[in-house]
Amino acid sequence: MSTIVTRAGKGSALSYVEVDSNFTNLNSDKYQTGGALGTPASGTLSACTGLPISTGVSGLGTNVATALAVNVGSSGAPVVNGGVLGTPSSGTLTNCTADGTDAVGFRNVPIASKSAAYTTVLADSGKVIFHPSTDANARTFTIDSNANVVYPLGTVLTFINMTSEVVTIAITSDTMYLAKDGTTGSRSLAQYGMATALKMTSTTWIISGSGLT
Repeated sequence: MSTIVTRAGKGSALSYVEVDSNFTNLNSDKYQTGGALGTPASGTLSACTGLPISTGVSGLGTNVATALAVNVGSSGAPVVNGGVLGTPSSGTLTNCTADGTDAVGFRNVPIASKSAAYTTVLADSGKVIFHPSTDANARTFTIDSNANVVYPLGTVLTFINMTSEVVTIAITSDTMYLAKDGTTGSRSLAQYGMATALKMTSTTWIISGSGLT
C-alpha cells in the first residue's frame, strides 16, 4: 500500500503537492496485481484470464467440467452444433440422415422371422420378413397402408418363404403392382421364394421376385 499523508499525522495543513500525491496513491491502490477480489455483491467479469473451469465455475452437471477440457471431435468431448461426432464408444443413432434426406441404412439386412399372420410396421423398413421352415403353415404377410404407417418413399420390404406352404403377400388399402405385367392385388410366394416390394409413391408399391405369382 502507498503512504497517505494526513493533516493529523503531519501536524499541519497539507500542501497542494501532498494532496495530489494522496489522490494518485489512492487511485493506484484500488486494485493490486495478484490481490484477492473478495466477494463482490455484483459485477461483470471481463478482460480476465486464468479462470479454472473445474474449480472456478459452480452449478455444472456431472462430468461437464471434464468434458469442457477435451478438444471438440475427440473422445469424451461435448458435441457442438455442426461439430464432429468423433468416435463414440457406444450409442443409438436416431433422427439422423445420410445426406440430409435419406435415412442411415443397415450394413447388413436384418431378418425378422414370423410364424404367424403378420402386418408390417415402420421398423420393418429395409428388413426381411422371413417365414421359417419350422412353421409349416400357410401365412399371410400384409403391407400396411400409408394411412396407418407412413413409410418413406423408396422403402424396401423383402419376403422369404422356406416352407412348402404358400405365403400370401397382401396389401391393405394401397396398391401393389407386379413388376412383370402391372397387375395388382395380393401375391403368392412359393417355397424357397424371395420377393421384394418397393414403395414408389405414398400409396403405391411394386413387387418382384423368384417364386412369386
